[in-house]
Amino acid sequence: MRPETQTSEVLTLERLPSPIGEVLLVTDAAGAVRALDFADFEDRMRRLLARHAPGAGIIEGQADAKARAAVAAYFVGDAGAFDGVPVKTAGTAFQEAIWAALRAIPAGETRSYGQLAAAVGRPRAVRAAGMANGRNPVAVLTPCHRVIGSDGTLTGYAGGLERKRWLLTHEGVLTD
Repeated sequence: MRPETQTSEVLTLERLPSPIGEVLLVTDAAGAVRALDFADFEDRMRRLLARHAPGAGIIEGQADAKARAAVAAYFVGDAGAFDGVPVKTAGTAFQEAIWAALRAIPAGETRSYGQLAAAVGRPRAVRAAGMANGRNPVAVLTPCHRVIGSDGTLTGYAGGLERKRWLLTHEGVLTD
């Protein structure tokens, strides 16, 4: 009997400039975005990728052209640049529901954690919604920065509150 050979998926990591720091864009061979984070959080991004794509290898190179163009367009003002860009994650059913609800929040709008939990039919799961939000491997594209406190205050963001403030200002939610 021949042992099965297991081929590991190869993901491509590209480092891109942005007005708020270098962005790490990771795509797969099909062009789906697997991770998007800031360079100063590369360790966190790699930990999340290990959960979402166990055994995958990561090579540095040029990420998918459509995803790369979307990142550039977003940062120069095209709030809809990520529409139609495929994303592939591997969270729990609840996490996937939360991340889909995040992608449904239009640019220029915010939601509270309670509204996010209610959007997935679990209005009492506010803390769990917050935890799923924090485990989002595809920052900005899956816009966890659009979630704020129920009183309208800016709350935690894995990329830092200053980046969250910049992103929300960039999208027209906040004014300087």
